[in-house]
Amino acid sequence: MMTRTAESGGAEGEVGGTAREEVRAAGTEGGRGVSPVGIRPARAADLERILKVEQASFSTPWGVRSFQALLERDDVHFLVLEEEGRVVGHGILWWVREEGEVANLAVAPESRGRGGGARLLDALLDGARAAGVERVFLEMRVSNQAAARLYESRGFRPLGIRRNYYTQPREDARVLKLILPDSGEPKP
Repeated sequence: MMTRTAESGGAEGEVGGTAREEVRAAGTEGGRGVSPVGIRPARAADLERILKVEQASFSTPWGVRSFQALLERDDVHFLVLEEEGRVVGHGILWWVREEGEVANLAVAPESRGRGGGARLLDALLDGARAAGVERVFLEMRVSNQAAARLYESRGFRPLGIRRNYYTQPREDARVLKLILPDSGEPKP
C-alpha cells in the first residue's frame, strides 16, 4: 500500500501494536491559544471520525474495512490525534522485521498548521523504534510541499520517484527513507 499524506498540507499515518501502550499527550503550547492536544491508540469507536478526516484529506480515501482490519494487527501502529476530546487526525505505520512504512497520515483541514501532523509522525516513529524498526519508508505526492517539509525536518531523505503512482489526479510519488537513530545502520 502507498503512504498517503493529505493533499492540502496535512500528513497521513496510523499507529497501533506496541504504540497502543505508549500514548503520548501534549498540552497547550506556550499560551498561544492552541487547544489541548493528545495522541492515543485508535479504537473502533473512532472509525466514524477517522473516515471523515480521511475523506476530507484524500481524493481516494481508504474505506472503513481497511481501518477496521488494522486495529487488531500487532505489526501496526494506529494512532489518533485529539483536540479537546475530538479526533482530528490519524496516523498509521506498519512494519516487517526492521523495515517500516508510514502508510497514512492525515489531519482535518480545520486543524492543520498547528503541529498535529508532526506530533503524529513523531509518535509513529517512536513506536517504530520500540518495535525494532531500523528503516522507515513512505511515498508522498510530489506536489505536497507541506508534507515534504515535515518529513525532511524529521530526517527523511529522497530515495526515488514512482511515476504516475497516484490517481485522481494522476501524479508522481516521491519515495523517502529514514534511518532511525540508534538502529545501528550507517546513515547515507
